[in-house]
Amino acid sequence: MVRTCCVVGCNVRSHDREGKKLDNGLSFHRFPSWRQREGSHVSDITKQRRQAWIAAVRRADIEFRAIPSFLLVCSRHFLSGKPAYEMDVTNPDWAPTLHMGHDDKPVSDSERHARRTQRKRKRAPIAGNPPPSKNILNLEVDVPAANVDSGDGSDSVTEAEGQTKDCVYSQQGRAEINRLLEENRLLRAQLQKTELNETFLKDNTEKVSYYTGLHCYAVLMSLFNTVKDFLPISKTLRGFQMLLLTLMRLRLDLPVQHLRHLFDVSHKTLSSVFTDTINVLYARLGALVHWPERHCLQATMPPQFTETFGNRVAIIVDCFEIRTESLKARAQTYSHYKGTHTIKYLIGITPHGAISFISRGWGGRASDKHITERCGILQRLLPGDVVLADRGFDIRDAVGMMCAEVKIPAFTKGYCQLDARDVEQTRATAHLRIHVERVIGSLRNTFKMLHTTMPIRLLLSCEAEDTTFLDKIVKVCCVFVNMCCSKPGPNDTCSC
Repeated sequence: MVRTCCVVGCNVRSHDREGKKLDNGLSFHRFPSWRQREGSHVSDITKQRRQAWIAAVRRADIEFRAIPSFLLVCSRHFLSGKPAYEMDVTNPDWAPTLHMGHDDKPVSDSERHARRTQRKRKRAPIAGNPPPSKNILNLEVDVPAANVDSGDGSDSVTEAEGQTKDCVYSQQGRAEINRLLEENRLLRAQLQKTELNETFLKDNTEKVSYYTGLHCYAVLMSLFNTVKDFLPISKTLRGFQMLLLTLMRLRLDLPVQHLRHLFDVSHKTLSSVFTDTINVLYARLGALVHWPERHCLQATMPPQFTETFGNRVAIIVDCFEIRTESLKARAQTYSHYKGTHTIKYLIGITPHGAISFISRGWGGRASDKHITERCGILQRLLPGDVVLADRGFDIRDAVGMMCAEVKIPAFTKGYCQLDARDVEQTRATAHLRIHVERVIGSLRNTFKMLHTTMPIRLLLSCEAEDTTFLDKIVKVCCVFVNMCCSKPGPNDTCSC
């Protein structure tokens, strides 16, 4: 691109008529801009400099507020061959002064600039004078020399006044810089406390429990380190924020609009992040809901189970329901027990209290017996196993086919119709079976999203899978409950 000088009478060009670049050693410089957003001091100086350049060039077609970018001034019009630093207002090259193409020549500041430079060189510390003071930026504040020879009397007084003013202005400017730096540091500290990241939750067990449902920061970071390499890349959120957003939605059931404002993302990004993170958690952590081996069950069997059933109890089962929007197949999802449309899940726990089985979702109309016989739990029983269930589970025959046994409370309104042995066994079964209801209550109360009415889109099968997205959400929540099944009490310390 051919560049030319805009000064009247100056014919300097960067290329010749044939388009070849000229090796004349000259450079071209744009008119200085007016920087209004960097403080009043910078605004005033840059405005004055822009006006000085316009006044020096003296072209009628140049206006202060609209100077085309192709209007340039070549280095011939500066004493040093280039413009001076914008804050060096006494430098003769602060604005172009040479060969300006008009008769009126501006007064040169070269002598004043030379005197100023000489004074700076003479301001070296003299013996007996105090050393220069320093501020928090380690910037030296010059103390005026007391015995500097400045020529004749009038010039000496003028230079002394100038030194004093320069020193005062310098101290005031640096004090303002230090104040702004301290203010910036405080604002950054406040921002870090409110930003939703690792620092927000670090060393604060109460926050971790409230926002994620996990019982300590170490468990949260262990979870993150397990899945971080598999989380998708997002332009707006880091990996930890993606995990935290998902946990907060499961834990608190916050409205999407509120989460958008908290993480400063769009609705599309939030939905995409939540879906992708649930898929990663389901794939990487789903194995934490597993059916333990018989010897593991027997080794951890609580004494109250051993006293009643020996070491034969393999699982305690029950069902829970989640409300959904009305479907076209309304008869399949309507639950007479809940009086609304639901999806029903069969859940099983070990005697120790860990979730060892969670079925896929079934329509709310399906009976407990129907789900048990078709969800795949019976195939995991071994001969001699004992299953504890509620009265609604009429599965004696189905469990018997696996050479196992089911224990349910007796169907009676009072224990007077049973003998003493049956009364004790019924009481024991009801007392031990209640553990599964506590786990279901913990699951639903910890992750409040399971209390809400699920939209129909969550009930559709995922692409190339025989699992709905709601099934994945429920299993991920069960994984988190297992991670916290040994949650310490209020007077205990976190073992992690």
